[in-house]
Order: sequence, then structure tokens, then C-alpha cells
Amino acid sequence: MPTVKVIPATRDFHTGIEKTTTRKKRVGAYARVSTDSDDQLSSYEAQCDYYTRYIKSRPDWEFVGLYADEGISGTNTKRRDRFNAMIADALNGKIDLIITKSVSRFARNTVDSLTTVRKLKEKGVEVYFEKENIYTLDSKGELLITIMSSLAQEESRSISENVTWGKRKLFADGKVTLPYSSFVGYRKGANGLPEIEPEGAKIVRRIYTEFLNGRTARQIADGLSADGVPTPRRAKMWRCTTIISILTNEKYKGAALLQKSFTVDFLTKKMKPNEGEVPQYYIENSHPAIIDPVEFDLVQAEMQRRRKLGKIYSGNSIFASKIICGDCGEFYGEKVWHSNDRYRKTIFRCNHKYNNEKGKCQTPVISEQQIKETFVVAYNALMADKAGVIADCRALQHMLTDTTAMEQEIADLSKQLGDSTAELRQHVEGNMRSAMNQEQFWKRYNTLEEQCNCLSDRLAKLQSSVKERKQRADVIGGFMFEIKERDGIIDEFDEELWTALLESVTITRDGKWQFKFKNERVIEV
Repeated sequence: MPTVKVIPATRDFHTGIEKTTTRKKRVGAYARVSTDSDDQLSSYEAQCDYYTRYIKSRPDWEFVGLYADEGISGTNTKRRDRFNAMIADALNGKIDLIITKSVSRFARNTVDSLTTVRKLKEKGVEVYFEKENIYTLDSKGELLITIMSSLAQEESRSISENVTWGKRKLFADGKVTLPYSSFVGYRKGANGLPEIEPEGAKIVRRIYTEFLNGRTARQIADGLSADGVPTPRRAKMWRCTTIISILTNEKYKGAALLQKSFTVDFLTKKMKPNEGEVPQYYIENSHPAIIDPVEFDLVQAEMQRRRKLGKIYSGNSIFASKIICGDCGEFYGEKVWHSNDRYRKTIFRCNHKYNNEKGKCQTPVISEQQIKETFVVAYNALMADKAGVIADCRALQHMLTDTTAMEQEIADLSKQLGDSTAELRQHVEGNMRSAMNQEQFWKRYNTLEEQCNCLSDRLAKLQSSVKERKQRADVIGGFMFEIKERDGIIDEFDEELWTALLESVTITRDGKWQFKFKNERVIEV
């Protein structure tokens, strides 16, 4: 009969440390609060103080350090710097035991919690959750952690949904809040609503004025940086994206479009632009305006015009990208003659005068003074029939805003597209359930796909047309506003009138100037 002799284990199963070793267990603690509120900060300080004293009071433990994250959510470990540093130290053999208040303090994401615990377990590092009395190296530890982490994750989901509901309730009630620390021009008023901050408002008005005077976002940004004007986040260098954001933000005209984006996943905190997935709320006169609504609409129209022009747009002056060569259709540009001598002179001529494929353009070279004087003549001719101009504007505006038929066609197309998409999906699912003749399947599939694409293209074009008509109507409204505010003729050039009223001016080779105003009326001088 065989004789069995048991050889006792000499090393700890989890840590690999010899059982006869008397080395102290190296212990670290982790603390976290998820907001910066006063009561949470008190909890944070209490956690830090408690665990420091608790670990140091144990003679068999060696205090490695306290790892603490302040004001950071626990739903994802990626942004928790001290937590990640602690895990790195543990995996590098510097920590044997981690103590934390509860599973929810460690992580509110089940996957993150279990993944981290398993990595530590492989290295023989134990985690102790004091509130739940769970040791991760215990045989039941992982099961209990799974249950507790799932509960913590559901708690996070519930909190997130409650916060979202609260925000949407504020939106529905028309209450506007702004990120004041990074929003130039406004500050939080005594009633909790936005109020104008004078110094910031000057910057905003400067940006809008310079844009309407022809300058590009890059030129405006460079000018602000050169003048030492701080950005909304108190940086020294302005970016084009910041300028464009200010120029397109409806809050500067005293309105607010709320819920432009939304949180897709409460765990990752990923944000997505709202493209109709959740409701939006548009509030007019929600707070004091820095920019007059008419001026704001003029900026949007000018921005749209420049987008269509693309790279050929130049923002060197208010005359850039406004004067057109009647021979080739290209813009006039500013040129300097005799730049290095006493006969130096600035002129404007066709940018393609000498590289036109059809031959040299015969349109005349002009001066800035000629542009100003001729515009004065055209404007005065326009104002000679002020009542007729306003009447035409009203008729044109009414025509542009009457999109009833287009809106109905959009609704019909949307329904047809929905039906065709559903039919395409059913066709694919049918082939998955029971194999069809593949030649017939693909023939029908291609027909349905082409049908969906055609409907989608038509729908997009119609929606774009409706948007363009409304923008055009806003421009006409701005034009009428400027006309009404002016009395009689002018004696000298007015930059504001040039920018606000003029669409373009075409110069022909026989010296005629055709001024096209934004109400679509053309005056020839």
C-alpha cells in the first residue's frame, strides 16, 4: 500500500510570499468624491484622515500612501489619475493591500471594477471594501463584487437619468444657463440669469463688426491676439474656431437653442450633436442681447455667402469679394502700383485680367475713391423710390417665407423614405430567415436601395432649399430695417450701408457699374 506524505505549503497562495517571512503588509488607501460641493469635500477630507490614521495604527501594516481623487465621477476609471497611479503601483509590486470605503467609491462601472480586481488578483494584491466587508482574495469575493458593482452601476444610471430629467425640465421652462467661465460677454446675474458683462461685450461687438467689414475669422483672431485681448478661457492666442463659435451662437442675440448635444452613454460620458434624437428648445428674448438680431442675421447670411465662395474669398478689405469682372466673372482684387517709389498707388482690377483663358479682360482698372463715389450715386438712386423698395421687400419676404408646399412635400418624402427603408430592412431579414434566390435578392435589394437614395437626396435638397429661403428672408428683413432707419440721400460713402445692403457690383468693359442690392434690385450707374 502506497505511503502519502503531505509537504506543507511554504508560500502564500495569492501573494507568493514565504509564510515564514515576517515582512509587514504594505497597505495603501483610496478615497474619492464625485462633486466639488462643500458636503462632499467634507466627506473627502474625512476619508483621507480616517484611512491614514487607521493604517498607521496597525503594527503589522506599512503605510504606502493615500491615493485620492477629488470631484471626479466613478463611472469610468480613465480620468481618475490617482486611482490609475495606485493600480500601477500595485501591479509593480509596491502595494499588497488596498483599502477603500465601498465598491461604489472604487468604481460604479461593473466591467471596470471586475477587470481591475482581476488584474490585481493575478499579482496577489488584495482589495478590502470596508462597508461591504469584502476581501477580493476570498473565495466569495468576486461574486459579491459583481453584485455590488452592478448595484452601484444602476445607481449611477438612476442618478444620470434624474439629472438629465432635471435639465430638460429647466429647458422646457425656458431657463437659460451659460458656462460663464468660458463664455465671453455674459456673467451670472443676481437672479441667476445671464446679464451683460461690459468688457466682454465690447470684444463680441468688435468681432461682429470686423466680420461684417470683410475680415475673416483668422484675421479677427490674429488681431485680438496681437492686441493682447484674452480669450474666453483667459489664454493669449485666439483660434478661428472660437471666433466662428461666437459669430454663430444665437445667445448673443438674446435667444437660446437648448440641448444642441446630449450624453449618449452615462458610463463613458460621450457627447453627441443632437440631430433629432432628443427634443430641442428654442427660447426667444431669454436674456439681454449683445448683438442686434438684424445684425446677427446679416452675419449668418454673410457667412453662408463666404462658404459658397470658398477659398476665393478674401478678407483684406470691405471691397474684397464684392466687385465682379463683367468679362470673366472673377472678383476684382486690390493691387499696388509703384510700391517702392513716390508714385505708389493702390488700385483694384480683375484678379484674372492677365491669365484668363479667353484672353485679357477688358474691364477697367478702378480706384477706391471711384468705388465709394459710384456707390453713393447707386444708393441715392435706390432711395429715390424708398416706398417702392420697401414694398418689394415685403412681397419678396412673404414669397420666401411661404414654404407650405415645400414643407408638405418634405413630410411626404419623409414618410416615403421611412416606408422604403422598412421595406429594404424586411427584404434583408427575409433573406436571413430563409435563403432566397440570390440573383433575385440582389436585384430587388439594388432597386430598393436606389429608391431610398433618390428619396434621401430629394429630401436633403428640399430641406436645404427651405433653410436657404428662410436665411434669404432674414437678409431681406435686415435690408428693410436699414432702409427704414435711413432718411434721404447720403453725401459720402458709408461702410455700414455698403456691408449691409450690397450683394455685389459688376463692372463691364464699357464702364457700366451694375449694383445688385440684397433685395435683388439692380441699379446701373
